[in-house]
Amino acid sequence: MPWRRKEKIAEKLYGAIVARARLPIFYQEFGVPDTLEGRFVVLSLNLFSVLHRLKGEGDAAAGLLQELADHFKDDMETVLRELGVSDLRIPKKMRGLAASSAALLQAYERALAAGEGTLAKTIAGALPLEAEAARAAGTHLAHYVGESIRSLEKEPFAALRAGTLSFPEISPRH
Repeated sequence: MPWRRKEKIAEKLYGAIVARARLPIFYQEFGVPDTLEGRFVVLSLNLFSVLHRLKGEGDAAAGLLQELADHFKDDMETVLRELGVSDLRIPKKMRGLAASSAALLQAYERALAAGEGTLAKTIAGALPLEAEAARAAGTHLAHYVGESIRSLEKEPFAALRAGTLSFPEISPRH
């Protein structure tokens, strides 16, 4: 039952990503609004950091990448249900959310390749904040994402395959 084991590993990884995204520092120190939209951005950034790490493993991580994406999709569907979106509207909302999530993750990837300043602007554009507050929060989050990616790159793939994530310490505002 290797697929069952992978599913449990992805579940553990996704649980760690969600737990990380719920840390108060993002909302109290970094200026991200503690709203559905703000939490979505923080969750997507933490997910992005892990996906970015796994992509570096190529085919060996393909199944785990897909499982994480599936957990994210399922989590978003649960959120929509909890918000009262009817069962008939869920498929349409999910298609829209999946498309926007994929686009956001691709935008993060392109921005990361262009540098931390570009990543900060991309993150700021995703935040539901006024321009100045979005720029400040985007700068803090871009620095955090860079630290997370560097830290995760040092993680042995075997640890990730076992469902273990070690995110770096989060430093408050710089």
